[in-house]
Amino acid sequence: MAASHRRSHSGLVLDLEEVSVDDVATVGGKAANLGELIRAGFDVPPGFCVTTEAYRRAVRGSAVESGTITDAAAARAAVLDAAFPDEVADAVRDAYMRLEPEGGPVAVRSSATAEDLPGASFAGQQDTYLDVAGVDAVLDAVHRCWASLWTDRAVAYRAAQGIDGAGVALAVVVERMVDAESAGVLFTADPVTGRRGQAVLDAARGLGEAVVSGSVDPDHFVVDTTTGRILDRRAGGDGDPAASVTDAQVRALAALGDRVERAFGSPQDIEWAIDAEGRAWLTQSRPITTLFPVPVRDAPLPAAYTRIYFCVSLAQGLHRPLTPMGIAAFRVIGSGFLDLIGRRPARIADGPGAFAIGGDRIFVDATPVVRSAVGREIMPRALDVMEARSAVVLRGLFDDPRFSVLPSSRRRFVRGLLHLAVRIRLPLIIGQALFSPAAAQRRVQRLAREVRARDIPAGGDIPTRVDGVIDLLFRAMPLAPRSLPGAVVGFGMLGLAARLLRGSTQPGDLQTVLRSVPENVTTQMDLELWDVAVRARRDAESAAALRTRTPEDLAATYLAGTLPRVLQRAMANFLARYGHRAVAEIDLGMPRWAEDPAHLFGVLSGYLRLGTDAATPAQHFAAGARDAEAMVDTLVGRARRRSRLRAAAVSFCLRRARALVGMREMPKYLMITAMRRARAELADIGVGLAAAGRIADAEDVFFLDFDETKRAAAGTDMRATVRERRDRYDAELRRRHVPRMLLSDGTEPEAVGTGAASDRPGALRGTPASAGTVTAPARVILDPVGAHLEPGEILVAPSTDPGWTPLFLTAGGLVMEMGGANSHGAVVAREYGIPAVVGVARAIDTITTGVEVTVDGASGVVTISAADA
Repeated sequence: MAASHRRSHSGLVLDLEEVSVDDVATVGGKAANLGELIRAGFDVPPGFCVTTEAYRRAVRGSAVESGTITDAAAARAAVLDAAFPDEVADAVRDAYMRLEPEGGPVAVRSSATAEDLPGASFAGQQDTYLDVAGVDAVLDAVHRCWASLWTDRAVAYRAAQGIDGAGVALAVVVERMVDAESAGVLFTADPVTGRRGQAVLDAARGLGEAVVSGSVDPDHFVVDTTTGRILDRRAGGDGDPAASVTDAQVRALAALGDRVERAFGSPQDIEWAIDAEGRAWLTQSRPITTLFPVPVRDAPLPAAYTRIYFCVSLAQGLHRPLTPMGIAAFRVIGSGFLDLIGRRPARIADGPGAFAIGGDRIFVDATPVVRSAVGREIMPRALDVMEARSAVVLRGLFDDPRFSVLPSSRRRFVRGLLHLAVRIRLPLIIGQALFSPAAAQRRVQRLAREVRARDIPAGGDIPTRVDGVIDLLFRAMPLAPRSLPGAVVGFGMLGLAARLLRGSTQPGDLQTVLRSVPENVTTQMDLELWDVAVRARRDAESAAALRTRTPEDLAATYLAGTLPRVLQRAMANFLARYGHRAVAEIDLGMPRWAEDPAHLFGVLSGYLRLGTDAATPAQHFAAGARDAEAMVDTLVGRARRRSRLRAAAVSFCLRRARALVGMREMPKYLMITAMRRARAELADIGVGLAAAGRIADAEDVFFLDFDETKRAAAGTDMRATVRERRDRYDAELRRRHVPRMLLSDGTEPEAVGTGAASDRPGALRGTPASAGTVTAPARVILDPVGAHLEPGEILVAPSTDPGWTPLFLTAGGLVMEMGGANSHGAVVAREYGIPAVVGVARAIDTITTGVEVTVDGASGVVTISAADA
C-alpha cells in the first residue's frame, strides 16, 4: 500500500511510517524524526507527510522559487497567492480520507528541511494548526504552512544560522489529533544548566500547544532519570490545586524521554500528549541544540566520577573552535609541559590524558587541582589575575562534596615543581629579574632568536616530515616557560606594593601604574601597524586605496605585489616582523597574516577614519607612560608619610613591576613563532596530498591530525572525513556561548550560580581592568576578521587574543566576557588608556550593537543606558 502511494502521487505524500532521517530533504526534519520514533517502537499518532516536492510545485514560477528573496512579507504573499496544484490537492485529499474517513480533526504542522536538526532546531519558526477538520480546511492549513517558511522569524533564524534560503523547502505533517487530557514539553536534559540525566517537564491540561507557545503557566517538574526521583515541582498558575499529571505519569514520561534520548543519541526536546486512557503519545522530538557538548576526555575515566573541565582555549582568548590540527598541536605542546615537570607521556602526539575536547574546544580536567589542598591555593589565585570570573566559578565548587579534598597530594606537586625549577633554572631567572630587568629582557630576546632559528630537517617522506613538525613543537615548549618568570616577578612586585600601600590607594591607582609598560611585543606590533597607517595617509594613492577598496581586494593586490608603492613597502616591512601572527593564532590551522592580510587592511581602513586632529595611539601611549610615572611618584609620596623605608620599598616594587610585566606576552609569542615553521611545513604537505587526491584542497590538511596526515600519505582517502569536520566546524563558529567550566554531567556551574549583574538597574558587573569612564555606542564583535568598529565605539567581545588588539587603538572602551585584571585584553587596554571591564558574564547576549553603554573601568561596572535597558 505504501508503495502505491509513492507511484500514484509521484512522491507528493508519504505515510509517516515510511520515512526516516535519510529522507530529510524530502520530508523535513520534523517528519523524519517522527518516522524514526515510529521505527524505534514509540507511540506516535498516525499521519502522513506532504513532501517538499509538493511545496516546490506550488511555488514554481513564483517570486520564491529560487529561495533567494529577502523580503519576508512579499515572499509570504507570493506563496499564498500561488494556486494550489491540482495533483497535490488530490494527493492530500486521498491521504486525509484514508487517515480520517469521517473528516475528523488533525494537526497540521510545518516540517522544514532545515529544522529539528542536530545543529539548528528551528523551534517555533514555522506554523502549526490544530483541530483542523475537513478536506478544505486541511488544504488551507497546508497552504498557510508553506507560507510560514517565510515568516520574519524564520528568515532571521536562517540568516543567523548561516543557512542558505535557496536550499530550503517545506514539507507538512498531518497527524491525527490526540484527544489529550494533558500535554506538554519534556527536555531530557536541563536546558538551562545543561545537566544530563535530569529531565525537565512542563505540563498543562488539554493541548500541549498552550505550553509550547507560553500562553499558560504550566505545572513544572524536574526528575532524576536514573532514580526516577522528582527533584523539584512547581504548580502552574491556573488556580487548580490538582496537577495536570500524576507523579507516576511524571516518572513514566521522564523514563520515556530517556529511551528517546538513547534512541537518537543526544538530549531531546519532546512534545507529548496523554489521552483519556492514560496512553502517552509523542507528537514531536528534536535535538536540544543549545546544549554545549560534554567534553570527551583523552584518557577516559569511569562515568561514576563527576569531573570538572576548564576551557583552556577560551582562557587563551579563543572563543571560536579549533581546527583538528590545531588541537593536535596543543596536545604536543601539552606533552612538552608534562616533560618539564618530569611526567613525559609515552607518546608525545597523544598529549596529556587530562585533555578533553568538546565543541572543538580544548578543556583540561581540573578535578585533581580542585581536590588538592595545594591546587585550591594556587589555581584560583592565578585565575584571579588572568580570568577572574573563572576563579569565582571554581571557588563555588569547593563546597561540593563530590570535589572534597583528597589526602595529601603535596609531595607529588612539590616534586613536579622542583623538576620544573631545575629544568628552566627558575631561581636564577627570578634573581636576574629582580636585580637587572634589562638583563632579563635581553635573555628573553635571545630566546626569541633561538626559536626563530629552529627548523625542520629538509627532505624525507611525509611521515618523516610530520614527525619533524611534532618534534619542533615539542622542543619549543620548554622555551616558553623560561620567558615567563620575569613577568611573574613583576606582578609579584605589584602585589607586594599593594600590600605596602594598603589603605593609601584609590580604585584604579595600581592600574594606572601599569599603563604603557615597555617591552610588550603586542603593543609594539600595534603601534607599528599604526605607523603603516600614518605612512599611507601621507601618500594620496595609498590613502585612496584604503578608503575605496575592500580588504579582500587590498590583500590580493598586496600578495600580487601591485599595491601603491608606499603602502606595499610599509606592509611588507610590517609583515616581515609580524606576518606569523594572526587572529586565533594559537590554532595552528588558522592562516597567518603573511598568508592572508585582509584583516589588517580592514583595520588600516578603520584607522584612516580617525580624524586628523584626534590624538594618535602613539600620543596616547606616551601620555600613558607619563601618567604611570606620575602615579608611581604619587604612591611613593603617600608611602613616605608612613616611613622612608616603606617609600623606598614601594618605589622599588612599582618600578620593577613596570620594567617586567610587559614580558607577559612572550611565552605565547615564542610558541606562535615556532608554529610559523610548523604551519609552513604542513601547508606544503597539504599541497602534495591534494595533488594526490587524498584531500580536496591543500588547506584541508589542517582538518586532519598528525596520524591522519600520515594515513593520507599512505593512501587513505580523507576527503569525506574533512567534509564532515568542516561542516561541524562551521556550525561551531556560530555558537555564541562557550562555558568557562563544564562538569562531566553537562552542568555549567556558572549557569547554576548567580548572575553578574550589579545592584543598579541595567548594570553588569565584571573585573576592573583599565581605569577611566566612557559613554558611547556599543559594537558587539564575535570575530575581528572583517569587523567594522567606528572610532570611539565600545568594543564588546567574548574574549580577545593579540589578533584583536589592532582594533583597540581606536576603540573608546572595552567589555569582555572573559579575562582578569592582568589578562591579555586588560593589559593592552591599559597600554592605550581605554577604560575596560573584563569577566562580564553574558555580555554579548545582554548588550546589543548600537545601544549606549557606560564603562567604568575603575569600579568594574558596565551600565546600559536607561533608554536601551
